[in-house]
Amino acid sequence: MRIFAGFLKERAREILLYIITLALLKFVFFLYNLPSDALNYGFLLVLVLAGILFFIDFCEFYKRHKELVLVEKNMQDALLDLPEPDTLIENDYQDLLDKLEEIRRKLKSEELIFRQEMQDYYGMWVHQIKTPISAMRMLLQTMEEEYPEEKKLRELKAELFRIEQYVEMVLTYLRMEDMASDLKFEHYPLDDLIRASIRKYSQMFILKKIRLEYQAVNQNVITDKKWLCFVIEQILSNALKYTEKGGTIQIFTKQESNQLWLVIEDNGIGIWEEDLPRVFERGFTGYNGRADKKSTGIGLYLCKKVMGRLRHQIRIESKVGVGTQVFLGLAREELHPE
Repeated sequence: MRIFAGFLKERAREILLYIITLALLKFVFFLYNLPSDALNYGFLLVLVLAGILFFIDFCEFYKRHKELVLVEKNMQDALLDLPEPDTLIENDYQDLLDKLEEIRRKLKSEELIFRQEMQDYYGMWVHQIKTPISAMRMLLQTMEEEYPEEKKLRELKAELFRIEQYVEMVLTYLRMEDMASDLKFEHYPLDDLIRASIRKYSQMFILKKIRLEYQAVNQNVITDKKWLCFVIEQILSNALKYTEKGGTIQIFTKQESNQLWLVIEDNGIGIWEEDLPRVFERGFTGYNGRADKKSTGIGLYLCKKVMGRLRHQIRIESKVGVGTQVFLGLAREELHPE
């Protein structure tokens, strides 16, 4: 019905002209008091002929519409598969589209080149910055051996660790585009992944005097070890950042609606209720992030992206002044080849 209405709208002028012509002829015959039998017969013949032409025209219109709908569904090669133009105007439109497609391809090519150059540059920067970071770590270890009582050295090591985490975040951000080619799914004991992440942040726990309550989960998961560890580490980093000295971070599992969730909970400052729906947006820092002035708004965004690519789930519950719970749903459908 919508197609027929569109056809009538496009042919409205021709139909109106036909009706006006017949009405004028009828009016002229009436003015001259001419017999109208022959005119009525001619009207009938013209009406039948117009109806046949109208039907043929509608069939061609319908076929053309379907061809364009099919092209729309395959937009990748849309301009290569456009139907042949019937009129000069249609030919002009297709020429215009060809020129626009040429401009689009040129801009896309330039964008890909620019993106690749940016990735190459920042990839090189990340690998180069790791050299002075490693050198600084070795110097701090040497100084720690010479001056074991110097507390400032621990703080310097903690700050250096944060720098390493930010560098790692940059590298992860760059790899996100081609993450699919880097995935390797296997069965892993979840406790091994959690303990590896905890060990990485052990010095931060000690420095901030934050207590860890960890219950072994005794579960295996199908996942990519490297990328899931990144998510767990990022959540631990946030928990440590926003939990005051002497606080507690808990890691445990929780069963909800046939889904086993890994929960990382802290009793830190919490997240404002109005900020919760946006915590996974890129660049969103929220009230606490703006107050802290160190938040990038990238960490949770990357966590959401990574969990989506791993076909896992993530959600956050939080109350200001009470703490935050991050839920990781690690269930994943196994694909069985037919």
